[in-house]
Amino acid sequence: MRTFGQVRALDGLDLVVPAGTVLGLLGPNGAGKTTTVRILTTLLLPEAGRATVAGLDVVRDAAKLRRIIGLSGQNAAVDERLTGRENLEIFGRLYRLRPAASRQRAVELLEEFGIADAGNRVVSTYSGGMRRRLDLAVSLIAQPQVLFLDEPTTGLDPRSRMSMWDLIGDLVSGGTTVLLTTQYLEEADELADEIVVIDHGLVIAMGTSEELKGRVGGDVVEFVVPDRTRLNDAAAAIAGLGEGAPVIDERGGKVSVRVGSRGSEALLETVRRLDAATVPVTGLAMRRPSLDDVFLALTGHAAEELGVEDG
Repeated sequence: MRTFGQVRALDGLDLVVPAGTVLGLLGPNGAGKTTTVRILTTLLLPEAGRATVAGLDVVRDAAKLRRIIGLSGQNAAVDERLTGRENLEIFGRLYRLRPAASRQRAVELLEEFGIADAGNRVVSTYSGGMRRRLDLAVSLIAQPQVLFLDEPTTGLDPRSRMSMWDLIGDLVSGGTTVLLTTQYLEEADELADEIVVIDHGLVIAMGTSEELKGRVGGDVVEFVVPDRTRLNDAAAAIAGLGEGAPVIDERGGKVSVRVGSRGSEALLETVRRLDAATVPVTGLAMRRPSLDDVFLALTGHAAEELGVEDG
């Protein structure tokens, strides 16, 4: 348990991560994701309860634990005034590697993360994607057994994000255990062996991506409304068609509704209703539930409401 004033950030949270797997930790803003990471990485003391990582108690064995874990936080922890190589060598020394071993490890990681050509440039000249790669490389300087990634791809463009996914996948294939918090549901879908959804410091659902999607059930009818001033008109036109209220995605200009097992019948009825309401749409289709649908059903928050949180 952990509180901040009157706010209970964690309240009986219970997690188990098998070795060599990825656990995706999802939750709305303020759910307790970052607080969980801070406690498990010995940066914050719990007020009650007990947690162990790789068999070591996060309070009693904190010094030993820090030697076998890595952390990449929401913001890159590298020094912009130093070169990439210098950052890695300094962190190697902080992990008590000998100077020669620290230099060798820096060379290996620069090559592994595809930034060897920029190794002698100061970090202030790096792109956002290069900085995140360097930050992840820093977290691996001591070859940790367990790696904590707190929203590691926030702010990256889609291409850089996918590149980071490949790097994380390679680490897990090599035996690293990963706890990943993310604001991108497709990231959890891509990387996590198991997903835990938390809200107000409590676990509200857990399972594989497919198991969680199965909890929503049925198909989803979705379409784009080019004229976004008519999003509400479109939602009103299909109200009562599905198993819940239509969901409006204002950022994407989309409307969706869960229709259960009605399938093509619901699709045809959607066309009729939208035509009667004279609402032009594009991309009308039926799809299986996504993690976004699961998240909305479980928490009442749309995916776009996720964001960086400090508790």
